[in-house]
Amino acid sequence: MQTREPATRRRPSSSTSFKGGRALVGALILTACGAVVSTPALADGRGFTAHDLVTMARLSDPQPSPDGRSVVYVLRETDLEADRGRTDLWHVPADGSAAPRRLTSHPSGDSHPRWAPDGSAVFFLSSRSGSSQVGRLPMGAGEAQQVTRLPLDVGGFAVSPKGDRLAVSLEVFPDCDDLACTVDRLAAKDGEKHSGMVYDRLFVRHWDTWKDGRRSHLFALPLNRAGVGGEPVDVTAGLDADVPSKPFGGFEEITFTPDGEGLVFTARVAGAEEPWSTNFDLYHAPADGSKPPRRLTDNPAWDTQPTFSPDGGTLAYLAMERPGFEADRYRVVLRSWPDGEDRVLTQGWDRSSGGVQFSADGKTLFTTAGDRGQVRLFAIDVASGKVRELWGEGHVRSPGQVAGDRLVFGLDTLVAPVDLFTLPIAGGETPKRLTEVNAERLEGIAMGGYEQFTFPGWNNETVYGFMVEPANFDSAKRYPVAFLIHGGPQGSFDNDFHYRWNPQVYAGAGYAVVMIDFHGSTGYGQAFTDSITGDWGGKPLEDLQKGWAHAQERYSFLDGDRSCALGASYGGYMINWIAGRWGDTFDCLVNHDGLFNLESMYYSTEELWFPEWEMGGKPWQKPESFNRHNPMRFVQNWKTPMLVIHGALDYRVVDTEGLATFTALQRQGVPSKLLYFPDENHWVLKPANSVQWHDEVLAWLSRWTREPAED
Repeated sequence: MQTREPATRRRPSSSTSFKGGRALVGALILTACGAVVSTPALADGRGFTAHDLVTMARLSDPQPSPDGRSVVYVLRETDLEADRGRTDLWHVPADGSAAPRRLTSHPSGDSHPRWAPDGSAVFFLSSRSGSSQVGRLPMGAGEAQQVTRLPLDVGGFAVSPKGDRLAVSLEVFPDCDDLACTVDRLAAKDGEKHSGMVYDRLFVRHWDTWKDGRRSHLFALPLNRAGVGGEPVDVTAGLDADVPSKPFGGFEEITFTPDGEGLVFTARVAGAEEPWSTNFDLYHAPADGSKPPRRLTDNPAWDTQPTFSPDGGTLAYLAMERPGFEADRYRVVLRSWPDGEDRVLTQGWDRSSGGVQFSADGKTLFTTAGDRGQVRLFAIDVASGKVRELWGEGHVRSPGQVAGDRLVFGLDTLVAPVDLFTLPIAGGETPKRLTEVNAERLEGIAMGGYEQFTFPGWNNETVYGFMVEPANFDSAKRYPVAFLIHGGPQGSFDNDFHYRWNPQVYAGAGYAVVMIDFHGSTGYGQAFTDSITGDWGGKPLEDLQKGWAHAQERYSFLDGDRSCALGASYGGYMINWIAGRWGDTFDCLVNHDGLFNLESMYYSTEELWFPEWEMGGKPWQKPESFNRHNPMRFVQNWKTPMLVIHGALDYRVVDTEGLATFTALQRQGVPSKLLYFPDENHWVLKPANSVQWHDEVLAWLSRWTREPAED
């Protein structure tokens, strides 16, 4: 493999590129004492495989201690025999003075660590009692103890600033007066002989679950001096809402007030309009349940992720401006607490904040944001709103302040899974490594180096892309190509180590990989993201066409005569669109959970705000919008062999979209296969299914891209 320049040294433009490879990863992959070392993950060796991917240890949820001297985090490892992941808690000094050590090892798995305010213990979630409950682990000597003994599973929790209360989320029937009512009602349903479910409004199912009438509600309960919880009270009683939100909301949407006597949280109280509403507001409720929740914001768009300054005088939160648009820009808003005016801090910054964390002195906010193919770390001055970049390479995750003037965060790249690093708040240094959780797993594995490039796309506007070399790259050879298309469509091929769509699996199998962040992608300014609305098959297709042509011209080792395009969700939609509108380009196609008929998809999906925004209305109002870029209209042009993949539990893009695609292919005699997962949703999550997915996909690519036999 050729050596590349460090990507941290220059910015890409229409005539330059980011380069990554040995030099880039050598700059990021550091020893525990911070010295730069060579990177065995990029050395010659065997190629990275799907088995390697599913068995990578996955680090998440780093939590700095109150004194900033150490970090607790979650490490997920794969139990192949049980076909699942299991999680444990680990601990590492923030200065890297000692190796990480495991804190828990119970077979049931432990997660969601949160420090006691005095640093004496870590609270966590565990199912070791037979249900999901809160546990407490002393950080000196002593065994973990069970804190809550509730009759329902705890979904998540937060600890009050004084350590005298917990806030927990529980699934309850909202009309019940106590937890016993929910328990009894569930038991009664289990004993019924009939199985019919009756609904009188939409959201009958969401993501991968049918609704049964329960809501996720927020409860507060006192802790005694021994750290054992008392009786919970529903602080969200009377709200027809899920707190935290579903399906992906967590306790980043919830915080205690500075005095610990109240809770501020995000909720969407939309009634029958919930399936087409993105009107999330902030609410405040006393922790003792003495008063009903009070709405704090009346923005008709999305407000979320409240957090308080260290002195308790300022509430920061994220807010969108446009109702009904889930990909609008998150602006950072500050409010004097408790009853002051709002001030939009980042109105002039054309990036979407991924959440904020105050510095210890309250003068700075730390945030991450997608930016030109990276997820960078930024500091925002609270007084002026001025934004400065602290670290700009790879994908930064979950930043938090540790001892002194340093931040700790997760960091990964296209060639390296997530590990913990620290960086001075002032920036200007290479991050210092704290963990190396996959060192043994990556030993002897060759990764493909990468390069980020730019080209003139639609309207000659600058568009970015990534190229990933095959493992053990030889510049004298030509390689077949996997052309990956991201979903969303408001998404991005970030410089990260993805645990499902990871280009290194294709690089390990001998393919070069090309990925284009077409118009509509995030991280390039809101206007760029907005440009795809109403134009799903227009600008993005032109960008993909021009990006593919540019990549072949730029990289002579790409064999354009042996290439396949692959995509999921919107990427799967684009595969169907390519089949009808650009079908003579690739040797094969792979469509995972893709859309076949935009009109029928509207009537079967659950989050209606999405198609209504993207198409400018409802099908009976805007039929031309749903039909203009509808793949179904061009099935007569389909000729390219296609592998179709779908999950039965995908209620975002229902499985009939995949079946319709397969029917159109088979009925016309187009070579095609269907891979169907009865136990997967919009994603493929089970380890064994992930391996099968990759085996089928790579076999399909090999069938259609293998070199012709010599005479």
